Amino acid sequence: MTIALNSLGNDHKRKSKSPNILIIVSDDQGWADVGFHGSDIPTPNLDALAKNGITFSQGYVSHPYCSPSRAGLLSGRYQQKFGHENNIPYVNPTDNDGLPLDEQLLSEFLQENGYQTCAIGKWHLGDHPRFWPNNRGFNHWFGFYGGHSDYWGNYKNNDPIHGILKDGKPVDKEELTYLTDDFSTAAINYIEAYTKSDSPFFMYLAYNAPHAPIQAPKKYLNKVSHIEDGERAAYASLVVGMDIGIGKIVQKLKEENVYENTIIIFLSDNGPHIMGASGYPFRGHKGMLFEAGIRVPFIISWPEQLPSDTTYDVPISSLDLFPTVASAAKLKVKKKVDGVDLLPFLTEKQNGDPHKTLYWRYSDGAGYAIRHKNYKLIYSGYKEKHFLFDLDKDPYETNDLFDSEKQVAQKLSQMYKDWNGETVPAKWQDPHAENVLKEEKKRQYFIDKASKGEKQNQDS
Repeated sequence: MTIALNSLGNDHKRKSKSPNILIIVSDDQGWADVGFHGSDIPTPNLDALAKNGITFSQGYVSHPYCSPSRAGLLSGRYQQKFGHENNIPYVNPTDNDGLPLDEQLLSEFLQENGYQTCAIGKWHLGDHPRFWPNNRGFNHWFGFYGGHSDYWGNYKNNDPIHGILKDGKPVDKEELTYLTDDFSTAAINYIEAYTKSDSPFFMYLAYNAPHAPIQAPKKYLNKVSHIEDGERAAYASLVVGMDIGIGKIVQKLKEENVYENTIIIFLSDNGPHIMGASGYPFRGHKGMLFEAGIRVPFIISWPEQLPSDTTYDVPISSLDLFPTVASAAKLKVKKKVDGVDLLPFLTEKQNGDPHKTLYWRYSDGAGYAIRHKNYKLIYSGYKEKHFLFDLDKDPYETNDLFDSEKQVAQKLSQMYKDWNGETVPAKWQDPHAENVLKEEKKRQYFIDKASKGEKQNQDS
């Protein structure tokens, strides 16, 4: 891919030592799907990034599935405050179904302050062109606008506009190889071009791996031959391909002598899907408000300023990335954000917890959650009941305290109601509430089938 340097133009250049920013988002990757958490999936490059940075044992995203999670990350605000709490409609989205244009994104903020910006990979924040990355603060864009894609470059509905786009124009699928590799290559090319500019760069690299469909070349499948579960092995190969690409990108940063002053952030957009991924040892999966749905692999690396080989054990949120990045660049955020600048905490200049309370909500009655200090209250649309857990004593959410700790449950319930009053209705709907009931019914089928032959009056 060729990038014309004259297209990097931004009259307001920052020739200071502002850090470059690289945010890498994986798609539906579970807690147990990275080597630095003890996974059976080999991820040596992510492991090295973790070794050279800070990992978060309680790193949360603001929503348990794709589009709302990304809206929260890029805005720094709870997406429920601007109506983006559902996935973009799959069928007949309107021209208004997208991250509201009056909501300032991190990309717009950094672009206004002299950063060169590019988005690579999955967007999923609005299908209409007015919501696409080039209209949301990104100088360059190479990727697709929807929620998922074929990895081989085949077009949805045989229409090139539903395939890979470069700055909004279709890319011939004959130019593509394997999408994960293509995104990694694009990132390397952009880095090479941007480092020739006087301006720092912000790159938002949103792989669609390891989201379904599960498709991978044999070169990556051969690297997971030790995994005997075929579904798990096939899924793992998507993670392996992404990890290899990330390794090449980090190597490029080193070759360009910008690695030390580049902030690299890696996280998954939400918990694991149910096609070979794993959130073990936590409860649940993508779409759930149990821990596995919202607690994700999370790394921040900045060799020039932050400690290495460190684990931060206090809850943080993807909402924190906006104010943290702005602080690192010595830029003042004028809008009100819900995230917190993590730098004082990570450098031990400030004690205490960045957050005492975090919130989650679906718009369609499928559930909500609040974590306040060590307690977490959940209303699960899957189970159609409330739960209360003490995460300090019970991080895997096996001991429900809702009936025995009524006072705590009532306090958290009132806190949630107060927060909920600050939000707005969803601007569009998705079928999540309907689907969770189907999934719970399927789960119950297997439970009932297992107990079908039980003899009566048998000791429990």
